[in-house]
Amino acid sequence: MTAPTYGPNFVPLRYRGVAVATIPPGVGLDAASLRAHLLGRDAYRRTRFLVARRDPDVPGPTALLRITRESDVPLFSPVTDVELIAGPDECAYVVEPGADTGIPSVLAAVAADRAPGARAVVVEGRYAHVNVIVEPRPLRIVVREVVPPEPAKLADQARRVVAVTEDLPPVEIVADLARLGELAERLPSQHYLLPCRGSGGEVPGARVSYLDEHPERADWTLLGCTRSLQIHRWFYGDEPPTVDFCPRRAVGSSRPAHPTLTKCCLQEEHIEHGDGWVSVPWGSSLEHVRQALHRLVEREGPAWAPG
Repeated sequence: MTAPTYGPNFVPLRYRGVAVATIPPGVGLDAASLRAHLLGRDAYRRTRFLVARRDPDVPGPTALLRITRESDVPLFSPVTDVELIAGPDECAYVVEPGADTGIPSVLAAVAADRAPGARAVVVEGRYAHVNVIVEPRPLRIVVREVVPPEPAKLADQARRVVAVTEDLPPVEIVADLARLGELAERLPSQHYLLPCRGSGGEVPGARVSYLDEHPERADWTLLGCTRSLQIHRWFYGDEPPTVDFCPRRAVGSSRPAHPTLTKCCLQEEHIEHGDGWVSVPWGSSLEHVRQALHRLVEREGPAWAPG
């Protein structure tokens, strides 16, 4: 019997609780056969989930089970109950040597890439560790920012944080990027002023100056944000025609279609949040991004607790 209580995004809390068992050819991988085969056999005190396979070295039919032991105290104790979570018709076994199987988002990404449609995906990954995800449905988080520079910093930071974070549910980072050249088309000009040379920004067919170099005042259009406008006013005492490229402002006042992570140069050391979005400082640290992702998941994601 398939247990309906596992999923979506069910992941064992620690992969040390997942064991792989070789099932003899004469034993079926159905619930009744596996139960008859395993009841009464000794199991290690940490084992809660069992991946049942014919041959540990050859991909093939796989079943995922939850087992109950007589006691958690001794090193080994007899199996007293066996529950089939996913049988061979809905369970896939994937070998992905570079995958850290302790990270839920990594498991979800491997499942989507290597076993789309499978209800349960067992992943053998880095260090030959094995873990499983049931009904992978990662929360899509959109990252809105401006490029260049490239790679887009905030999206890259978010992916790096997700790739090493065990206590986030499965998350998929999707970049929504505004490009300076396209933004410039809102106010066509022969000369644009960008916030800083370090960004590497250019506008095809136009002259470009950089505000951080404090160039001599010229007839230009500013591609910047509120902070850039403040600096321009400080340097030159006026405000030029401006294309505001603030990613936070682009979220608008209405709730975004997906949970959204963005940034704003007016934030210096704090994060801000609203209906469906969180904003970090322009020069955000990885810790800022980690806090923002947790806040988005807490407010926008499904209830989730690893098993």
